[in-house]
Amino acid sequence: MGEGLQKAKIVITGKNGQLAKEFITLLSEKGLNFIAFDKSEFDISDFETVRKRLKETKPDILINCAAYNLVDRAEEDRKNCYLTNTKGAENFAKLCSEINCKIVHYSTDYVFDGKKNSLYIEKDTPNPLNYYGKTKLEGENKIKEHCENYLIFRVSWLYGKGKNNFVMKFLNWAKHNDTLQIAENEVSIPTSAKRVAAITVKALANGLKGLYHLTNSGYVSRFGLALKVKEILKLRNNIVPVNSEIFNLKAKRPDFSAMDNSLIAKSLDISIPLWHEDLKEFLREIE
Repeated sequence: MGEGLQKAKIVITGKNGQLAKEFITLLSEKGLNFIAFDKSEFDISDFETVRKRLKETKPDILINCAAYNLVDRAEEDRKNCYLTNTKGAENFAKLCSEINCKIVHYSTDYVFDGKKNSLYIEKDTPNPLNYYGKTKLEGENKIKEHCENYLIFRVSWLYGKGKNNFVMKFLNWAKHNDTLQIAENEVSIPTSAKRVAAITVKALANGLKGLYHLTNSGYVSRFGLALKVKEILKLRNNIVPVNSEIFNLKAKRPDFSAMDNSLIAKSLDISIPLWHEDLKEFLREIE
């Protein structure tokens, strides 16, 4: 653990979300100095609120876990999606730059259109298909524009101890339905929130800056992920592969948005586990 991190004051936003909860657990275990806020305590879309909070807390590092990630609802609720994902990121970038505070921000594989037939690298040109992805990309750009000391991590299919992720939704569906239809044409990388928090802390301890893809290793379809959960938990449900078009979802998703994590792995000299290894550990923890 870097000495600078031991002495740093850290602020976390979005404290009720699955990623922030992992940070709270991890930073507590490491004895690091942090304070976490939820949306009612810290409205990141309001510039003066952000200024006031940062002035009060004087952080060295801001870990922004606040996000609007309801992908389908975002198509209609554009204002709130924009305020959190784009305006919030811009507010932090401007004010963190003023007070010399490092910003850690999370983006998404949905900045890509899914037309590439190999893993996306950091230098690939984004082209989001839905409004959520558009606001996340704009948030990335605002941070790059207004701030030099930043870490932006693109993550994919994040899961943890929350309700709004595919793994937890699937477990809930499985309780109430004998047969489940799951998309086989959407492919990406299920990524553990616990793993993201651990690698983020390591990146901070090593003084990393810039944009990185932070995912587990390997990739799988939604259908393949469902089969793996069924296998690990020995579920008896019948899982049927379908094309996602039958669900008539409001937001278009990329077919293939798996990202290459080799840059962050190489930068930190670490090996990142395959997606199903962390998934197995997570499912055992929540059983």
